Amino acid sequence: MRKNRLPYWEFIVLVSIMFGMIAFGTDTMLPAFPKIADDLELLNVNQAQLIISSFILGTGIGQLISGPISDTFGRKPIITIGLVIFIISCVVAYYAKSLEMMLFARFVQGLGVSAPRTVTMALIRDLYSGRKMAQVMSLAMAIFVLVPALAPSLGQVLFIKFGWRSIYIAFIIFALLGLIWLNLRQPETLLTSERKKLKLTEYFEAFKLVILNGSVVKYTLTLALGFGALFGYLNSAQQIFVDTFSAGMKFPIYFAVISILAAPASFINASLVMKYGMRLLATIGFALQIIFAISILIILNTSIFSNQLYLTIFVIWSTFAFFLKGLYFGNLNALAMEPMGKIAGMASAIIGASATMVGILIAVFIGLAFDGTATPVLLGYIICSALALLLMLSQKKSN
Repeated sequence: MRKNRLPYWEFIVLVSIMFGMIAFGTDTMLPAFPKIADDLELLNVNQAQLIISSFILGTGIGQLISGPISDTFGRKPIITIGLVIFIISCVVAYYAKSLEMMLFARFVQGLGVSAPRTVTMALIRDLYSGRKMAQVMSLAMAIFVLVPALAPSLGQVLFIKFGWRSIYIAFIIFALLGLIWLNLRQPETLLTSERKKLKLTEYFEAFKLVILNGSVVKYTLTLALGFGALFGYLNSAQQIFVDTFSAGMKFPIYFAVISILAAPASFINASLVMKYGMRLLATIGFALQIIFAISILIILNTSIFSNQLYLTIFVIWSTFAFFLKGLYFGNLNALAMEPMGKIAGMASAIIGASATMVGILIAVFIGLAFDGTATPVLLGYIICSALALLLMLSQKKSN
């Protein structure tokens, strides 16, 4: 008999929590960058961005491990182990006294949190396919947007009241919530009869199936470009708001406003995708991203407005940028995974890891290029979106 399912909306919320682990692990740290740089005696505040980059790099590499072994041992056990690793590495990070130890702990956190991110994708694929799968992902992302909306404010409150290290305690609590809910409520979705033996030959065979599928490769590269622009923004966001536009302690408020205003995008996509398809909506998203980024770049490089008005303009653009990602991230994941149903765990790992690692390489360059202006981030969006649009237009019309 086919696996039982949670009630639809409970499943959506649980998936949102699993997806939100990565956003929570990044965005909560943003307001504390200057204090972290000061406490760890960093020579350049830009180096604090590596706390984000090392974490995301860990999530990329971890996907290559967690996805495939979930095809052998099941989805729930691997997500559980990943969350335990995440919790333990949070304790290590809490006591870290050097940048090197902090980056190591953050990298291991990424390895652990890759399991809920990647294996949950496979879990969704176990239960849904096609446009329905895209709808589930879009709805989950619409709820998960509350995480980046609230995370910076929570991070700021924690580091002001209790010190920036207390942020890691919040990570532990959030992970425990997901861990307990998953194990108490979610049935295993990969039946014993459907599991595969863990063989390197099968892994390489799955890798071969992915890289030889031109459509999957193109969607994965497109996803990587989207990640690169987004991660580059996250790396530089605190410095742009605080140093460039003098937002000060209001940075988390602006970030929350942006995230909340952009939240309807995923709901809209969940509604539209059933009628217009994933490919069309993602293509439109990237096209609009280019237009808006070029327009704002031109405006911000004039000298006719006050700094406060430039800040308002940047907030408006950021809202559009976050809104538009709701039109392509969920769809691109679904498009890339659609042909890979029989090897969902391995495919999710390879696709997710590849997109994340390429994305973080792009983001590091964007982040470290911060020069006191928003220009590097905007150029990153323009270039990445243009390349992504070309890849989308090269695909055959389907889905």
